[in-house]
Amino acid sequence: MYKILIADDHPLFREAIHNVISDGFEGSEVMETADLDSALALTQAHDDLDLILLDLNMPGMHGLNGLITLRNEAPTTPVVIVSAEQEKQIVLQAITYGAVGFITKSSPRSQMIEAIEQILNGNVYLPPDIIRAQKSSTSRRHNDTPSFPPEMLQALTRKQLLVLERMTKGESNKQIAYTLDIAETTVKAHVSAILRKLNVHNRVQAILSAGDIDFSDYLRR
Repeated sequence: MYKILIADDHPLFREAIHNVISDGFEGSEVMETADLDSALALTQAHDDLDLILLDLNMPGMHGLNGLITLRNEAPTTPVVIVSAEQEKQIVLQAITYGAVGFITKSSPRSQMIEAIEQILNGNVYLPPDIIRAQKSSTSRRHNDTPSFPPEMLQALTRKQLLVLERMTKGESNKQIAYTLDIAETTVKAHVSAILRKLNVHNRVQAILSAGDIDFSDYLRR
C-alpha cells in the first residue's frame, strides 16, 4: 500500500501511469494533478506521500526549476522524473537536483513497474540505456564526474568489483543477486561497502564515475 502523486498535464499519460501503479502496486492510493502549483498544494496537504511522479514539461515547471521548487517544499518525499526527454545531460542534472530516479515515457510497462519498485525500495533508478551511453561520453563525463583512481578500485574485493560492474550495467540489487547467485541482503552490504570505499554518497555517483572502467583489468588479480 503506497500513496503516490502523478503530476503530468497529459490526461492519457496520467491514466496510463495510474494503470501501471494499479497493476504493479495493488491497493495503492493514487492522486493526480496537471500543473506544478497543484502538485505543491497536494504535497503540502499530504505529508505522507511515498512518491511523486513528476513531468518535466507541465505548466509551471520551467524545466528543472520546478523540480528544485518541489524538493525545497517537500525535501523528504522522493521525486522521480517521468518524461519524454532522453537527453543524457538533463537526466543526470535531474538526479543532481534531487530526483531519485528518471523514467522515460517510452519505457515498456514492465520496466516502469520495476523502476518504481526500485525507487520505493530506497534505490535510485536511471534508465539502463542512459547508463550504458555514458561510456561513449567520457570526455563530457570527465568534466562532471572524475573517474576513481586505481588505488581506490584496488581496495575493493573481487566480489565488490563484480557487484560494481553489474551496477554500471543498470542492474538492480535483485538482478545482481540473481546474476551473481548471492542473497539480495549480501548485495546491499556490498553496495554499502563500495560507496564507503569509493568515498561517494550514492549509487548514481558510483555508477557515473565507474562507467568507463575496464573491470577485467582489476578482476584478473
